[in-house]
Amino acid sequence: MNLSRYFKEDLVKLEMSTIIEPLEEDMSEAKWRQRGKELVLDELVTLLESGVRIGNRTKLLLDYVNREKKATTGIGHGIAIPHVRSMQAKEFSIAFARSTVGYDFDSLDGEPSHLFFIMAAPPYEDDFYLKVYKSLAEMLQFDSFREELMGIQHTGELIRCMRAME
Repeated sequence: MNLSRYFKEDLVKLEMSTIIEPLEEDMSEAKWRQRGKELVLDELVTLLESGVRIGNRTKLLLDYVNREKKATTGIGHGIAIPHVRSMQAKEFSIAFARSTVGYDFDSLDGEPSHLFFIMAAPPYEDDFYLKVYKSLAEMLQFDSFREELMGIQHTGELIRCMRAME
């Protein structure tokens, strides 16, 4: 699948800026971790919103938060692929963000997530949405590809990296 055509430079962020405050005495660790994940999702939805047609931003963010409560999208190896089918998605969209420090995203391997691919699709786009997810997951299984994504310096390089993997 030709994934590179779905990425646009304005939907690429090479360094995330979310700041997660230290754990407070009166807050449980689980609640603190959930709050951190919500802050990361908020930044990712802001990125997605900057270049595509979405409906109500707050409702879309809530869709992502609720999706994460069902099962984490932190798949391991430093990768998270938050994805939803939502009435707030007017068309399929995908964005990429990176964090050199990494965020606790409740990843399956317990490691911080550095590479984030956020996807949104209308509820009726099941087949296409799943094909994109599968293709992306297949690319991300290669250490060399993940390392290349961590090293890109310009937004256009993401598209070049994707094309090289297709």
